[in-house]
Amino acid sequence: MTGDERPPRLRGLSAWTTRRWLRVGVSVSLAVLALLGATGAWVLSRTETISEDLVDVRSPALITAIRLESAVLNQETGIRGYGITGAPEFTAPYRQGLAEQRADLERLADLLADDPDSRAGLEAVRKAVERWQERVARPIAEAPPDAVSALAAERAAEGKTTFDEVRAALNDQQQRLRADQAQARDDLMSMLTVRNWVFSTIGVLILALAALIFEGLRRGITRPLDQLGSDARTIAGGDFDHPIDPSGPADLRRLSGEIDSMRRRLVRELAFKEEARSRLDAQAADLQRSNAELEQFAYVASHDLQEPLRKVSSFTQLLQRRYGGQLDSRADQYIDFAVDGANRMQVLINDLLDFSRVGRLHNTHESVDLEKVLERTLSTLSVGIEEAGATITHDPLPTLTADPTQMGMLWQNLIGNAVKFRRPGEAPEVHVAARQEGGLWRFTVTDNGIGIDPEYADKVFVIFQRLHTKDAYSGSGIGLAMCKKIVEFHGGTIAVDTSYHDGARISFTLAPEPPEAADAPIATDTDRSEEERAR
Repeated sequence: MTGDERPPRLRGLSAWTTRRWLRVGVSVSLAVLALLGATGAWVLSRTETISEDLVDVRSPALITAIRLESAVLNQETGIRGYGITGAPEFTAPYRQGLAEQRADLERLADLLADDPDSRAGLEAVRKAVERWQERVARPIAEAPPDAVSALAAERAAEGKTTFDEVRAALNDQQQRLRADQAQARDDLMSMLTVRNWVFSTIGVLILALAALIFEGLRRGITRPLDQLGSDARTIAGGDFDHPIDPSGPADLRRLSGEIDSMRRRLVRELAFKEEARSRLDAQAADLQRSNAELEQFAYVASHDLQEPLRKVSSFTQLLQRRYGGQLDSRADQYIDFAVDGANRMQVLINDLLDFSRVGRLHNTHESVDLEKVLERTLSTLSVGIEEAGATITHDPLPTLTADPTQMGMLWQNLIGNAVKFRRPGEAPEVHVAARQEGGLWRFTVTDNGIGIDPEYADKVFVIFQRLHTKDAYSGSGIGLAMCKKIVEFHGGTIAVDTSYHDGARISFTLAPEPPEAADAPIATDTDRSEEERAR
């Protein structure tokens, strides 16, 4: 293999997924275990075969051959005794030996059926025994007692020769069987040694395979997952610039890459949001500063307009009193217009001053009983309420931490509007409700007046916005705008309930304790003196 061919192979291996590594690992492990199992089974089978051959064939064959020799010797002893003495009782060992011989030969034939060499030795023993029996043992055993001695003496030499052949055949057979038994024993011991080595090797290989699998899982799966988890925890802890290094199989590297891509995207999103938040903070600061400057400007402008407007109003009233009726009707009309304009300008400037004071001079938070504040407000509006024949009811009202002056202004504007914008020919009915919603109190002021068109539900809270002409309903159009400012200053919201159609219903919320207010413009000595004069 050349150097140019190696990188593609490595790239091929690096592209393997966890599933593929596991599949290949399991397949190789199963193949190795199957091979080891087959080797162990063969060793056990071979050991069992040799052991069975030794126990069931070689040892019984040797024992039977020795018994066969004993049976033949018993025959020879009986024949020799009968030939010397002629006593018939000496034939008993011969006949017993014949029976044992037949049994032993059959036993050996069965045991040595699968061993040609041993069967050849057994056949040599059988032929030698049959030759000795035919030439010596059987004629002597069948001879009468009075003639047996002569026959035994006649065949003594031949009997010795033929029986020596029997002894030689039996000895050769036993030596061969002993050699086979020894060989089987040696084979068994060798196979036991091989078995021990094989199973030791199998144990070592299984341990090595288990260690290899464990190390492969640790390096290929566990360690990359631990590293990925550690990187994820580091990123979750706030270090979003911490990179994720991909490692392990291809699918884990892809997972790491996707998580790192998500991290980079989050970093970009966070950077974008941080930049947007910075811009919003800057815009909010600019807006707060602009609002403060506008409030300061409105206060100063309206405050500075008080004196010249007071002069204009005084002199136009003097003109009206001194020269009224002395000039023509058009001059009187002009004077009336001037007086009315000056008075309305005075009302507008006073209302603007009150609006600009919210959060500036009226910023004293203390425990306020809203029921008592409402009672004082109703006392203040008692003349208008009696003239309109209005009925004012309310639910039990809570005690909150708020500015008492602002709460009075809030009730005065809401109830004053409910009485003012009544239906012609119908006595006003106003109800103030209060209920707790979570951590806030929700209040509603409901009347049976002319109502507010849903189209203007947001417009009515804009300063100086009027839905009716001054001839129909008096006022400067600043009341609900002031209510909105007071409610928001105390951490609540206010809106028109557009689902109510039998009049108007204003709903607003107040917190038990107002939020931490931003730095309000500091009231000047002029502000305080003006406030004291207003009081």
